[in-house]
Amino acid sequence: MKVAYWPGCVSRGFTPELHGSMAAVAPKLDLELIELDRASCCGAGVIAEHNQELVDTLNARTFAMAQQTGVQMMNICSTCQGAQSECQQRLDADPDYRAMINSHLEPEGLHYERAGREWTNKNLLWLLVEDIGLDALRERVVRPLEGLRVAPFYGCYIVRPTGRLGYDEFPQRDFYLDWVIEALGGTAVDYAGSHKCCGFPVITMARATSLRQAGRHLADAIDAGADCLATPCPLCHLNLDLQQPDAEKYVERELGIPVLHLPQLLGLALGLEPRELGMDKHVVKTREVQRKVRELAAA
Repeated sequence: MKVAYWPGCVSRGFTPELHGSMAAVAPKLDLELIELDRASCCGAGVIAEHNQELVDTLNARTFAMAQQTGVQMMNICSTCQGAQSECQQRLDADPDYRAMINSHLEPEGLHYERAGREWTNKNLLWLLVEDIGLDALRERVVRPLEGLRVAPFYGCYIVRPTGRLGYDEFPQRDFYLDWVIEALGGTAVDYAGSHKCCGFPVITMARATSLRQAGRHLADAIDAGADCLATPCPLCHLNLDLQQPDAEKYVERELGIPVLHLPQLLGLALGLEPRELGMDKHVVKTREVQRKVRELAAA
């Protein structure tokens, strides 16, 4: 299956292990990635708050480049999914506004066509369930993650608002990460924070609030018996992994729970080695997860 692949800017900057693990996992899933390496940031947050026309132009440009490939678009960032879905909703709803945005793309010979069923932009998580299928995913597992307790962390951008994110057609998208964990042989851990915001959007404005929020989610996962968290969002990963040592101060307890990117979890089950998945690049060490996976494989 070919996809126009938008890795997002965070995966190529702050979390290169995500970009690398996606490249390693793709052949295992029979995915051919046509990387949109000239695409720009989705503008979530900073740009969107100050200049809607600019952010919509940036995303329309990415969509237009993806449409030129003739295949559907895939992203690996829930925040990109949320921001781009918002932009796409505006563009598709108003032909005059879409024409104005497209006028900015003319110098590059690009043009965004209103999306329909024949062209979609999907997060990897959605594509795994809706296009590849859970049965096909199970068939590809060579190292079942039996005994590994994984806390799914969806974050907020991929679960709401439901009307913008296709929940009318796919009403169970807020269960997909649990299903994928179980298809890989792992145990999906139920805990309070799985569908809540990680706190990253307010980290620069209200640091204490942000880190207290992240710390509570991590603590809830630990108390539920999780070995690690897994998330489809690199920005959630930044707040839950990179900021975890500081979050400990705000919840007044030790945390130390590893946070995996979704492609890393996939890679472990599909037979890739931790070093191939960049699992040595995390702030919170993933050694215990690696050890448990090795023991499972040996058994």
